[in-house]
Amino acid sequence: MKKSESIAALAKSLSQFQSKVKQPLKDKNNPFFKSKYVPLESVVEAITETSGEFGLSFIQFPLNDANGRVGVTTLLMHESGEWIESEPIFATPAKQDAQGAGSVITYLKRYSLSAIFGITSDEDDDGNGAQIPNQNSQPKQQGGQNNNLISDAQLKALNSSISTAAKRTNTDVSQVTDYAKQSFNIPANVENKSLTKTQASQLIDFINQLQPKAV
Repeated sequence: MKKSESIAALAKSLSQFQSKVKQPLKDKNNPFFKSKYVPLESVVEAITETSGEFGLSFIQFPLNDANGRVGVTTLLMHESGEWIESEPIFATPAKQDAQGAGSVITYLKRYSLSAIFGITSDEDDDGNGAQIPNQNSQPKQQGGQNNNLISDAQLKALNSSISTAAKRTNTDVSQVTDYAKQSFNIPANVENKSLTKTQASQLIDFINQLQPKAV
């Protein structure tokens, strides 16, 4: 994280902002699955409704690197001139075009902006989706099933989303699946039934936003 020499005034204003900001409703739904999140526009609206009162503002910058990844960094500013810049977060679009990059950037902007302002934009999964599941190390339910793995309802919703997106984008289901997984750095050989709950939710959200020519 980068910051100005002093952030005393910024820290005070951010504390005041966080005590007053109204957390946005998680009103974006995944079809067939009881998962909700806050879309980017609602995160921005929640912030801008309160931030000006405390002299806070922000800028977000799209990035890219030599590995073909796109990313986002967020600059939080205070009217005093103090500032904090977040570390960049990156993801790899499966298709290197403007629409593929745009979908990933929108997703990353929501996470980066929510993190720096303290907005709760996603349901808490207690870190269960932080890595690809390891069958030998993660806790299991009775009957040998992993607690963190995709649920039957999620798997059904994911398959439905893939099928619908394939028709909408005039592609096949394998192409949609591979494109979505690559966008979140999930190896193509990881079967859908081996995804974590959070990975499944992220893929469903992403696939539901795919438009023609994105895949």
